[in-house]
Amino acid sequence: MTTHGERTPEAWQMALTRFVQVIPHTRDLGLEVVEAAPPRVTMRLPWHDDLLGDSQRGLVHGGVLSMLLDTLCGSAVLCGLPEPEVCPTLDLRVDHYRPALAGHDLHGEAWVVRISESVVFTEGRVWQQAERIVARGIGNFVRLGPRNTPPGFAAALFGEVPADV
Repeated sequence: MTTHGERTPEAWQMALTRFVQVIPHTRDLGLEVVEAAPPRVTMRLPWHDDLLGDSQRGLVHGGVLSMLLDTLCGSAVLCGLPEPEVCPTLDLRVDHYRPALAGHDLHGEAWVVRISESVVFTEGRVWQQAERIVARGIGNFVRLGPRNTPPGFAAALFGEVPADV
């Protein structure tokens, strides 16, 4: 089995692509992993009408930005730890700087700020065209540790065993 330090950015990109593909709403919305170079992750959410929150003003629903930041930050946690482990969201704060406009893809990145024994601290941001930042997020994720992470989690993430482990 490959260790964390031996995994390339390309391997992380494929692993996080598997991760977003097993979550039904991120899969259905077409969320794409653009880059994964631990401890930073970049994703793109292609525009489609299901993201619309205010059709009269042509604005993206705020929940879409929250989902994107939660997924970005959680993905940064996976590749920021020495070995991937299950880390549910403990807290997510989203600061909305300006409305996200309908008709434009959403781009985002997140990174690990600090890792403690019990919590991983992250930050992320979402932008549209010309890096126009629309939201920033601060996410904290509780570490359940290797003992509470399903056996084979990392191997499934990296495609070393079937994902139904």
